Amino acid sequence: MPSLKDLKNRIKSVKSTQKITKAMKMVAAAKLRRAREQAEAARPYAEGMERLLSSLASSINAGADAPKLLSGTGKSDTQLIVVATSDRGLCGGFNSSIVRFVRRKVRELQGQGIKVKLLCVGRKGYEQLNHEFGSIIIGKSELNKKKLAYGDAEVISRELASRFEAGEFDVAHIVYNRFKSAISQIVTFQQVIPLEIASNQQLATSNATYEYEPSETEILADLLPKNLGVQVYRSLLENAASEQGARMTAMDNATRNAGEMIKGLSLKYNRTRQAAITKELIEIISGAEAV
Repeated sequence: MPSLKDLKNRIKSVKSTQKITKAMKMVAAAKLRRAREQAEAARPYAEGMERLLSSLASSINAGADAPKLLSGTGKSDTQLIVVATSDRGLCGGFNSSIVRFVRRKVRELQGQGIKVKLLCVGRKGYEQLNHEFGSIIIGKSELNKKKLAYGDAEVISRELASRFEAGEFDVAHIVYNRFKSAISQIVTFQQVIPLEIASNQQLATSNATYEYEPSETEILADLLPKNLGVQVYRSLLENAASEQGARMTAMDNATRNAGEMIKGLSLKYNRTRQAAITKELIEIISGAEAV
């Protein structure tokens, strides 16, 4: 049975932890507001870019010399998965949900005879996947910055484009958490290379006929690399908002749990203290009666 001093030290330790988790929750809440605004502002632009390119690509004749980022290699024997996670922990199941999805997806693709490669963006994803899939991880990068910029995504998109041009893979996907709310994030698996053309139902219906100058192929060759950067940037912004939401929720739960633990320990401390006082009184009374 722990002594009164041990219980007192433990209560003090839990109170110190509670102060830290409460402060982290407040910091995450402040960061979440800014990250959510960035993610929500990027969504219309990224979705509009996808619709524009899909509409433009659908107007190209089947025999046209389409850019490789649109037409692909014509096969899907080798696939690259970009795993976007965070560089820091203490954010609940944010990273583990992405890693679990990637593990299932890799096994599924490998079961189909497809060669899979991984590119990790974020230290936590690399640490969790390296032990099992270290042989198929072809690169990693960290985003140790207070605020994400388009330049960070552009570096990643350029690496993807150069690896694709070098023939290292046929299809590329990115896995990230799409922000829904502070307590809900949706694991998203999005194809970024080659561009997925939206169906006719998803495109805006119009009977107008357009003439392009320069040609559709030239416009696509210029816009497709930019779209790749935009989609990666949108993914990183969604991830950043999801990370702060998950961290705020995790720290809130930790603060509540610490409070419950303090109540339990305080009750145990008071009972132990009362038992010690009662025992001392009994010993004094017994000694007095013996005299």
